[in-house]
Amino acid sequence: MKVSSLSVLGLLPVLNALKFPHITPQAALSAADNFLHPGSSHDAAATTLGYANDITLSSVPGDEHVVLTSVHHPNHRVRIKSTDGWCDPSVRSYSGYLDVGDGRDLFFYFFESRSNPKEDPVLMWINGGPGCSSSLGLFMELGPCSVKENPKTANDTKINPHAWNERANVFFLDEPLNVGFSYAEHGQQVRTTEEAAVDIQAFVSIFFETFKEFEGRAFHMSGESYGGRYLPVFASAVYDGNAALKASGRTPINLQSVLIGNGITDWLRMTESYYPYQCTVHGGLNQTVQPIGECVQLAQSVPKCGKMFEKHCIESHDYTACAIAQQYCQDTIGESFLRAGVNPYDVSKPCTGKELQDSLCYSVTDRISNYLDLPDVRSLLGVDKSRGNFSSCDGSVGNNFAMSQDSTGQTWLYVTGLLERGIRVLSYVGTFDFICNHIGNEMWLEALEWSGKQGYNDAQLVDWTVKGKVAGSYKTWGNLSHLKIVGAGHMVPYDKPVEALAMLDSWLGSKSFDE
Repeated sequence: MKVSSLSVLGLLPVLNALKFPHITPQAALSAADNFLHPGSSHDAAATTLGYANDITLSSVPGDEHVVLTSVHHPNHRVRIKSTDGWCDPSVRSYSGYLDVGDGRDLFFYFFESRSNPKEDPVLMWINGGPGCSSSLGLFMELGPCSVKENPKTANDTKINPHAWNERANVFFLDEPLNVGFSYAEHGQQVRTTEEAAVDIQAFVSIFFETFKEFEGRAFHMSGESYGGRYLPVFASAVYDGNAALKASGRTPINLQSVLIGNGITDWLRMTESYYPYQCTVHGGLNQTVQPIGECVQLAQSVPKCGKMFEKHCIESHDYTACAIAQQYCQDTIGESFLRAGVNPYDVSKPCTGKELQDSLCYSVTDRISNYLDLPDVRSLLGVDKSRGNFSSCDGSVGNNFAMSQDSTGQTWLYVTGLLERGIRVLSYVGTFDFICNHIGNEMWLEALEWSGKQGYNDAQLVDWTVKGKVAGSYKTWGNLSHLKIVGAGHMVPYDKPVEALAMLDSWLGSKSFDE
C-alpha cells in the first residue's frame, strides 16, 4: 500500500574474545550482549541467551525472549519468542527482532505452514510505502488471521481460511528501519532501497542460519506496491550475497522467485499509463474514471510529465530539475485524480480525500492499529518498549525516500539480472488499482530488456480460470510471468482471497496457471 512521488497517496563476534573471569558462559553472553547493544531498551532480565546451533525453534518459549547469537554473525542477535495459540492456533508461530548490525533491529512475525512445514517453502512478505508495515499484509490480506471489530484483547482475531501459510512457511517483515515495530537503537535512518537491501540480505542470511530446520529450503520473496521497487533490489542482494556464504562454507540462500503484486517498478512507464487508465474503458470497468474535461487536460499533462521525468530524473538526473518535474506531475495528475473522488487502490469504490489521508480509504487499517496498540498484544509479541503508538505507514520514512528521489532508480535492471540468472519473476496485478495499475505494469514488462524479450512480447494473454470461472488472464515466457486479476484492486489477496491463494499454489508448485 502507498507509493511515493504522487502525494495523492501520502506515499510519499565470537563472544569468547571477551574475557569474563569466574562467570558462567550464560552470564558472559548476557554481559557481551549488553556491551554490544548498550542502547537497547528490551528487558534483559526477561531473556535467556544461547548460540543458535544449540537451540531449536520448537524449544523457544512464549513467556520470554530467547536471545540467540551466531559464530558467523558475532555482532548480531535474534530475539525471538513463541506466539503459539495466537492468530492461528493450528501452527507454530513466533515473533521477534533480528539485529542486523549496529543496533538496527528488524521486527518479524513467522508462521509455519498449515500443510507441511517440514517441506514447504519459506516465503517472505513485505508491504510497500515506502514506510508501510507488513502488519497490514498480515492482518488485512494474506496472513493467518484478521482482526475483529472493536478489538479489546489479543484473542480478538479470526482465522483467514485463504492465508498464504496454507502453502508456505511465511514471515512478515517490517522494513526498512523505523517502520512498524522495527527500530534503530542509535537513530540510524535508511533513505534508499539500495541501503535497505543491505539490512534485508543480512536478515535473510541470519534467519536461515539461525533456524536450521529451514536452511536450504526453497525461498520466495513477495510483496506489493513499492515492493515493485524493493523486491528486485532486495532479491539481487540476497542472490549476490550467496557468493560470500559459499566462500565461507555456509549454505547459500535457495532463492527461487520474486512475486510482485501491483508493483511500481518503472515510474516512467507507470506515469505514462495514467491517461489511458483513467480515460479509456478496460480491465472489467464499465466506464472511464474521469469525465471528458479532465481527460482533455490529462491528454496534455501526462505526456509532458513523462518527458520531464525522463529528461531530468533518468537521463541527466538533475536533482533540482527532477524535483520540479515530480512536483509538476503531482500538481496535474495527482490533483486531477483527487477530484475524481474514487479510491486510488480500487477505482470501483468512492473515497474522499479525508478518508484517503485518515485511513488509506480502508477503515480496517484503524482497527489494525488499535489492536496493535493493546498492551496484551504488545506483550505477547514482545514489541520493544521504545516503540510508540503503531502507525500503518511511517511518514518520516516515506519522506526520506522521497527526498533521496529513490523512486527514480532504474529497478528494471535488477529484474533483468534476476531473470538472466534463473530466478523466476511474477508480476500480478488487480485491474481496479489506479496507482500501480495493470496498463503501466504491462508497459514496463514489454519494454524490459532481457534475453526473453521477443518471446515474452510475442506471447498472448490467455484466460486464467479458478474453480471453473474466468478470473483474469496471464502469459509466461521463460522465467517471467504476468497475471491480471479482474475485479481486484491494489491488494489482490484482500479483494480476491480465493484467487490469490490459487495463484500462489500454482506459482510455488511451478505449475502453469491453467492447471
